[in-house]
Amino acid sequence: MGKRKKQAKILRIFRKVHRTTGALLFVFFFFISVTGLILGWKKNSNGTILPKTQKGTTANLKEWLPVDSLHSIACYTLHDKVSPDMSLELDRIDIRKEKGSVKFVFVDHFYEVQLDGATGNVLSIGQRHSDFLEHVHDGSILDRYLGTNGYIKLVYTTIMGISLFVFTLTGFWLWYGPKRMRREAKQ
Repeated sequence: MGKRKKQAKILRIFRKVHRTTGALLFVFFFFISVTGLILGWKKNSNGTILPKTQKGTTANLKEWLPVDSLHSIACYTLHDKVSPDMSLELDRIDIRKEKGSVKFVFVDHFYEVQLDGATGNVLSIGQRHSDFLEHVHDGSILDRYLGTNGYIKLVYTTIMGISLFVFTLTGFWLWYGPKRMRREAKQ
């Protein structure tokens, strides 16, 4: 087989792999791109996607209330101001020393309660839409609802990472291959 025919055959294979991969994973690429775009804007969304971090009275940790007291205030606030039926299971505690505030992020419905670290005053109560979007973005939303301990996320991110690599490789070759063939044909 001649060199030109071999290159053309490789191009056809790459085109088919590129097209098939794109068709099979279109929905996943769509979700990843949309959620990624929104997540990129989360801190510039005026509190719509991610509640703004509020400022407390002091960054001096010696003046702060104990974390267990702040936790009690956050749990009471969630039940009193949002719903008494909500789970008090914590996802994480986000201490913002420089802002003088602490965020208690709850698993149920991605709610957060921000408190002044020194006084315990409630600074804000909000839903973290960005956390939901992150779970959709990386596939862990299915792990959460199916209780699969992170295995779906692992498989999903592996497939999507390999697919992105294949798309990059085949896309580059679909762009470069014809240029190379034309250049070699002129020689």
